[in-house]
Amino acid sequence: MSGLRVNWAKSGAYPFSPDTPECEIRLGGGRLQWYPTTFRYLGIRIYRDPLDVLEGNLLRMIASIRAQIGFWNTLPLNVPSRIALTKMIVLPRLLYYFANIPTYVPNRLFRDLEVLLRSLIWNAGRPRVALSKLYTPTDSGGLAVPNMELYYLSAQLQWLLWLGLNLFLFIDTFRWFEQEDAYLYTRIMLGSTLAWARASAMCLNFNCMLILLPVCRNLMSFLRGTSSCCRRMLRRQLDKNITFHRMVGYMIALHTTIHVVAHLVNVERYHMSQSKDAGALQNMLSCIGENSNETYLNPIRSYNTNTMKEVLCTIAGATGFVITLALILILTSSTELIRRSFYEVFWYTHHLAIAFFIGLIVHGVGQMVRGQTPQSLFMHNVSHCRDHYYEWGEDAQCPLPEFSGNKPASWKWILGPMVLYVCERIIRFWRSQQQVVITKVMAHSSGVLELHMNKRDFKMEPGQYVFLQCPSISQLEWHPFTLTSAPEEEYFSVHVRVVGDWTEALWKACGAEEKEFQDPWKMPRLAVDGPFGSATTGVFHYEVSVCIAAGIGVTPFASVLKSIWYRFCSSSTQQKPEKVYFYWICRDTCYFEWFIDLLLSLESQMAERGSTHFLSYHLFLTGWDETQAAHIALHCDDKTDVITGLRQKTFYGRPNWHSEFRQLADNHPSKTIGVFFCGPKALSKTLQKMSSVYSSTDPRGVCFHYNKESF
Repeated sequence: MSGLRVNWAKSGAYPFSPDTPECEIRLGGGRLQWYPTTFRYLGIRIYRDPLDVLEGNLLRMIASIRAQIGFWNTLPLNVPSRIALTKMIVLPRLLYYFANIPTYVPNRLFRDLEVLLRSLIWNAGRPRVALSKLYTPTDSGGLAVPNMELYYLSAQLQWLLWLGLNLFLFIDTFRWFEQEDAYLYTRIMLGSTLAWARASAMCLNFNCMLILLPVCRNLMSFLRGTSSCCRRMLRRQLDKNITFHRMVGYMIALHTTIHVVAHLVNVERYHMSQSKDAGALQNMLSCIGENSNETYLNPIRSYNTNTMKEVLCTIAGATGFVITLALILILTSSTELIRRSFYEVFWYTHHLAIAFFIGLIVHGVGQMVRGQTPQSLFMHNVSHCRDHYYEWGEDAQCPLPEFSGNKPASWKWILGPMVLYVCERIIRFWRSQQQVVITKVMAHSSGVLELHMNKRDFKMEPGQYVFLQCPSISQLEWHPFTLTSAPEEEYFSVHVRVVGDWTEALWKACGAEEKEFQDPWKMPRLAVDGPFGSATTGVFHYEVSVCIAAGIGVTPFASVLKSIWYRFCSSSTQQKPEKVYFYWICRDTCYFEWFIDLLLSLESQMAERGSTHFLSYHLFLTGWDETQAAHIALHCDDKTDVITGLRQKTFYGRPNWHSEFRQLADNHPSKTIGVFFCGPKALSKTLQKMSSVYSSTDPRGVCFHYNKESF
């Protein structure tokens, strides 16, 4: 269904239950390997018991570090070199574990690590500086040794902070509704489901406040581009804004489920409180409100009624149904399969968020869950009167209790983010109304449409992306495309691959099917929103950059490579890398056709200037037929590549990433190398692992920082 191939030779079976007997499973023409207790995935051992995960991974790693330190202590190294070993070998290995396995690490393990690091720094001798001085930054007179415990906390902080706030709000609200006297009579009727409903509602308000912030693209671009508040580490966290948006969406779905189930139980308990079998006190509470001068507690006013029909006729019930339906449609249309195969369905159903937020604001107006008013609580002592309910209204100490619902509070949570998002939409609308002039249209034989455009006051950075809308095709659809031009050029361009209804309609609207010259006035009107920042813009923050693309994922690097070359050729003081490595993995030669002109141009210009060392590029073709193989073999001795025409020959097959990263580490032993990738998730995980593993291979200081492109 996904079009991806499964490597059965590297696949295995892992039983969920330890009691499952080993059995033979054959798929893809081979027998799957059986893993009865554990298996290894991307360098991490997976176990059923979380305690085994800690022991099988971190404790093994600490034992390995202890052995390495024993070897290093035999070498004639000075203190700065030993601190460098800590930063470039020990820290990256631990960070990989901290970032990929969010499990609890006991304090005793960090104390053991401190002992090991002091043994390394002082060569197993007596410490000459206090431990606190080791952790102090160099500009404050310290040695800047990394504090592993703080790194562990920072690795978990982004998720622990959010999860911790959710847990705190849930527990705090739950306890309040379980203990507050104002809701004593409500609890008598509903039990603990009252607290479950209210606690989940509080978490829903909190997460609905957060869900809009990550999709405020202009806000994210502003934060990413503000160096004073966005350092390299924070910038990489901002690149995960869509991931955080999804996680918040899952949390909203969880608390919505709890909230809906709790209220369904509440409605049934309200209904049962009207029956004679409920008990005298519950019958008394249910009868309050029958007279005009009384306020009710039980919204179900009769036992002989259709409870669902009665609830759905209320404001809380009707808006709750709308909210739940909108959420279900948004979640089901947001799956990867729907997004990739039916993008329009995903796009349109996401606009149901308007109905979701309107319903959320109105939902609390119904005040279905009610508690005792403060004035009534003062006059009617629940501790005494709950046992003397038969004297209510007759005894001066126990007047009839008065009830009211909570005032709506959801709007207080979501008002700020909604204002920000409305401003975001206003900015997008203003941008979309600005005139865009199509200056050039090129149709490549591989089904890729190249558009050159001009727009007043359009400013961009390499690697950024824009959203395109074509009103003649659809008034609502906006699609993201990476800019393939450089800021130094007089135009901005995108490459659109024809893979769906919208892109096919754009191909026809731009006259790409016609061979004759198309008059400019016949071009369709385009609206452009952006540009917006992405991870690729960080290429210029590293002395050495490694750009890796798979298939059509090469588009962000077209702009980057162009801009790097312009900066390299100019005498400006703009920040520019010393060395750039470019890897491109393609399954089919059709991907080469539209991008190869840029590489040919760069290759010829580098040869003219004698700067062929500046850019190293490696092209890998992973799919070919017998005819192509024979043709390649026939021309293998030519000076230029038979497929691309470049001096650099194309490699056939997949890269050996262990070999490539090992070579990069050897070539730049004391550099911080930025690794930038745009492509499928499976390869992304492999490259992330390589970046972590090979940061620790060279004791002289090489360090890889991984950055993944995502929209």
